Amino acid sequence: MSFTQELKYSWKTKNNFNILIYLNLIVFIGIKLIELIYFFIGENPLEIVSWFAVPADLNTLIVRPWTIISYMFTHENFLHILFNLLAFYWFARMFLMYFSQRQLLSIYIIGGLSGALFYIVAFNLITVFNKYSEISIAIGASASVMAVVFSIALLVPNNSVYLLFFGEIKLKYIAFGFIVLDLVSIPLSNAGGHIAHIGGAFSGALFVYFYRKGTDITIWLSRLIYGIKEFFIPQKKLRIKVNTAKNQARYENDEEYNARKKAEQEEINAILDKISRSGYESLSDEEKVKLFNMSNRK
Repeated sequence: MSFTQELKYSWKTKNNFNILIYLNLIVFIGIKLIELIYFFIGENPLEIVSWFAVPADLNTLIVRPWTIISYMFTHENFLHILFNLLAFYWFARMFLMYFSQRQLLSIYIIGGLSGALFYIVAFNLITVFNKYSEISIAIGASASVMAVVFSIALLVPNNSVYLLFFGEIKLKYIAFGFIVLDLVSIPLSNAGGHIAHIGGAFSGALFVYFYRKGTDITIWLSRLIYGIKEFFIPQKKLRIKVNTAKNQARYENDEEYNARKKAEQEEINAILDKISRSGYESLSDEEKVKLFNMSNRK
């Protein structure tokens, strides 16, 4: 398959993984086109990004509430979006080996919201940042990406990835390196960005902590997003057929559906525990198939 064909296929495949990548690209290209137009008409284009960036100043945030969402899709330069999308591409693909497309979308947004919260609170409550709160803004998908990174790194910490110049490195060491780098970089430059990264990492860690206890903290957001989507784009509801003892098809009721989903979740949790203890290769072929099938459900 050629690059052009892959691009067309990814565009047609409307899963959340592709949507998040394309949404970041569309916002970036859109802003650059507007800046180009402003350049040709001789106007200052710098204010455009500020309408998408989340401000630390609470008074500004009140009149621009959409920025707590828009900032996590906004990038100012090519290298910024390149590194964020490359990291998202690598770690989100691993994320989808264990979680669903719905969970990916939710943890991306929750990570961004958590990053914005950490950033805003820090710049309003920590003395050293107070004097910058009125002019400080934050943009970028980094906090959202950190949520994805920490979700997968803490779920399967002993899984390894190959990095150029470094060789194979376990995910737990990559996550540890990221968080240490952000902490030591706060006094040096882009303090707001590094604080937001820590907020995103925190939400990813929280997600895995509760997931291992049988609670999915992303479910409320998934229901909200897909509820809004269904309101504007109604879809025909499908009921799942099951076979009775007499081999006659019938439909599950709510109680049966919930019981089946609970049993499936317990089975997946057992597989994840096995991966955490012994690695992915310790799974049987049947367990690998079950994990793959579950990760591809929306």
